[in-house]
Amino acid sequence: MLSSEAEYLQEMGISRWDVIHPQRLEGYHAESIVLPEECKLLLVSAVKPKGELAELFERVLKSMGLTLDQSLHLFPNQMPYLGKQSLDWIWFSGGEAIELEGVNLISSPLLADIQGNTQQRRQLWQQICKYDH
Repeated sequence: MLSSEAEYLQEMGISRWDVIHPQRLEGYHAESIVLPEECKLLLVSAVKPKGELAELFERVLKSMGLTLDQSLHLFPNQMPYLGKQSLDWIWFSGGEAIELEGVNLISSPLLADIQGNTQQRRQLWQQICKYDH
């Protein structure tokens, strides 16, 4: 389930449950998450950016020459279902990073911890710049 669908259910007051180990269900085949072709950066974080954090995320994207339309958010528990993709960047915010072949990797604390923290912002920028050609 996409994060926007999960938020919609939450707003309606409908409880939602995720199976932690779907592979243990006999005969179950999870659908792969297919990213749109225009998605160049995937943010993997337990917290979806909203408000001021979304503005910070957008500023970082802009500094990378990307727009919000070229990025998507996934929760960490959705990563095992990520299908074939054509990403340029994957950004793990506040969680364990997993390398994907041929994809630039960024790993940082949660956006809330970066906001207002000059040292964390500098470290994030250094990671981005190391891929500059």
